[in-house]
Amino acid sequence: MKSSSILPLLAMPFMLVLVEIGAILLSLPMQDAGLAAFEDPSSVANPFIFIAILLVFTAFLLILIRFKLKRFIGIIIAVSIFFTFLYIFGSLSYALFSNQYLVLAGSVIPAVVATLLLYLYPEWYVIDTLGLLIAAGAASIFGISLEIVPVIILLVILAVYDAISVYKTKHMITLAEGVVETKSPILFIVPKRRGYSYRKEGVGPIGEGERSAFIMGMGDLIMPAVLVVSANVFIQGMRIGPVTIPAIGAMIGSVAGLSLLLVYVNRGKPQAGLPPINGGAILGFLAGYVLALFL
Repeated sequence: MKSSSILPLLAMPFMLVLVEIGAILLSLPMQDAGLAAFEDPSSVANPFIFIAILLVFTAFLLILIRFKLKRFIGIIIAVSIFFTFLYIFGSLSYALFSNQYLVLAGSVIPAVVATLLLYLYPEWYVIDTLGLLIAAGAASIFGISLEIVPVIILLVILAVYDAISVYKTKHMITLAEGVVETKSPILFIVPKRRGYSYRKEGVGPIGEGERSAFIMGMGDLIMPAVLVVSANVFIQGMRIGPVTIPAIGAMIGSVAGLSLLLVYVNRGKPQAGLPPINGGAILGFLAGYVLALFL
């Protein structure tokens, strides 16, 4: 295989590792700022609440696509992105400044600039760079909000849901096509060749067929990183430096799962990402936990 073909495939696992490391780094300022999504991180009801919200939101977006109201999808996604940036920069500002006005300015100004940059110049490298920050921030928020058991329940349910929605109902493909048409920056884009421009060329068909670039949903990087953060926050001891061995195991497992996924993605067909990625993260976490018990 030519190096030009290998590099895009190597870029995606590298991006996953960056998200997981970034999520770990953001977890401390997120905790200090009190940005947990759930009041009781040990409650097994939390993943079901998450799934319920996801299903309602997905159904709403599909209705908008069905009635050709894609402009509203763009607005909803833009608002969601802005608030995610607001939480990320807000937690960092809270850690850096004691003055409330500096915290406010350090939250709002970078969030506005980052959101505008995504929409005014949506080139693939801008989307990917800021997307890594969005994914790391989202993973950190949910990672500090859910203990290990709720996270594993969530990852298993999402893996099953992803498989059904891609291979059975195929509504996830419809949703992805609708999002891509709006050019909303919530997908990672990895070019297959030099000189590629997302603004000018798009990515081609989402279904079977040759595309100008690989695309990967943010959820494929966010969800395994949630387990990594949870394992690092809620497991005491078992550490190599600042990171727990189970968290390292989850990172290795998620990269292995993504690598397996890419073998099938390279054949040109849409694939459900979460079954191998979440499965790998869970198995890696369990292996790391067992290993840590004997060290």
